[in-house]
Amino acid sequence: MVRDFTTESLSHDPIHGYIPFISRSGLPAGEVSEQEVIDHPWVQRMRQIHQLQTAWWVFPSAEHTRFQHVLGVMHLASLAIDHWYESLCESCRNVPSRAYVESLARMAGLLHDVGHGPFGHFFDDHYLDQFGVTHEDLGSAIINGELGDLLRRVRRNPRGKLGPLEEIDPAQVGWLIRRPSQKSADEQGHPDWLVKLRALFSGIYTVDNMDFVLRDSYMSGYNVKAFDLFRLLHYSFFTPEGLTIHARGLRALINFIEVRANLFRTIYFHRTVRALDVALEEIFADTMAHLFDGNPLEHLDEYRRFTEASFLVDVQRWPSSGDPALQTLGMHWQRIFSRQLLWKMAAERAMYFHSGQSEQTTIFSEPDIVEKRLRKKLPKDVRDVEMRVDIARHYHRPSTKLPAGGQNYVFDPADCPPRELSDYELFRELPLSFSICRIYTRDHRHDAAIQKALVAILGDAGDAKTNM
Repeated sequence: MVRDFTTESLSHDPIHGYIPFISRSGLPAGEVSEQEVIDHPWVQRMRQIHQLQTAWWVFPSAEHTRFQHVLGVMHLASLAIDHWYESLCESCRNVPSRAYVESLARMAGLLHDVGHGPFGHFFDDHYLDQFGVTHEDLGSAIINGELGDLLRRVRRNPRGKLGPLEEIDPAQVGWLIRRPSQKSADEQGHPDWLVKLRALFSGIYTVDNMDFVLRDSYMSGYNVKAFDLFRLLHYSFFTPEGLTIHARGLRALINFIEVRANLFRTIYFHRTVRALDVALEEIFADTMAHLFDGNPLEHLDEYRRFTEASFLVDVQRWPSSGDPALQTLGMHWQRIFSRQLLWKMAAERAMYFHSGQSEQTTIFSEPDIVEKRLRKKLPKDVRDVEMRVDIARHYHRPSTKLPAGGQNYVFDPADCPPRELSDYELFRELPLSFSICRIYTRDHRHDAAIQKALVAILGDAGDAKTNM
């Protein structure tokens, strides 16, 4: 059978090469192409939100957006299904056609970030949190409501066409992109194949984080080939337990985990990136009061027009405003745009937590306690220095205690059946999580005293650094 290229187009990507998708041309009446979903205003909005929330102010080449990322995730979803579909069928009953599963995964990959606001996860923590919602809640609402009719009429992907009675269920797309909460209750009513498919989006190696590790490494200049994607895909498959990796692929997985952790340490948690976040925290609530009113779930039309691009354009006008409050906020933003950082790192300490250790048992879990104890250790003439305590956390490897626990398994022919990755001996070599505690002040005059005080309250564990 000759492949029909009239319905297919290619997008070139620096990470994955050519990304195929179904275009508008040549489709039967009433059928919706993947291009129409890609070109929808909700998806095009991702062009106006940076992938790296503030790190693009620090790493000049890391100007890529959520749009490039979601296209890459859509493509990786196809690669994953190409490798894993047969094992999914062997592990579950009543699995839909390969074309349906692939199209479902592709649309979930394309739309998994559709609910993001300006500055990505920072927006979740410093605006959405007050309403008890996340970008995933917004994304699910957008998928089911705003995009539902389009998704139901997507009938094919570059590798195949859905069966005559098959129709993409937007509710399944919206469920796939949401992080698991209480596992048993969360999975009730969903077919086993869909529950297992969720590992593509929630787990230790997903189509989402495999793309952003490759993309962010490349675009920041950290590493042009961060990990072995092919080996991870090749040695993974579904078993009745879930997404499983063969023991032969474990070294590739460990390399991926380590590279991802290094990205957090060197890029996402860079001292200047976190200094920018501290500066943003001080003015973000007041800024949002002038830019957006209420819960975005109740104002989706307005939220669609609210992007990082619109945000930055609006605040850049404020220094010339006749309103004194806007003018003051505008001057704060102008200093951020000019990288006149208001906070300087005075001291830093990293701590690593292994199995059996709990971060919650240390003062690392409470910045206010760190600051209170730190001030007691400082010389009297320094105790009133203006400071901010910033604690950055990263979960390094699989754990049953994490929201996505129970998603990934390992198969070792010498030790079967498959076991949960978090219990596998090889992973015990890796820390469970790490935290970086940084102290920021207005200048570097008291760095030595602050460093000495930080060492005194945290002890000898971890690594300590100063700017001295």
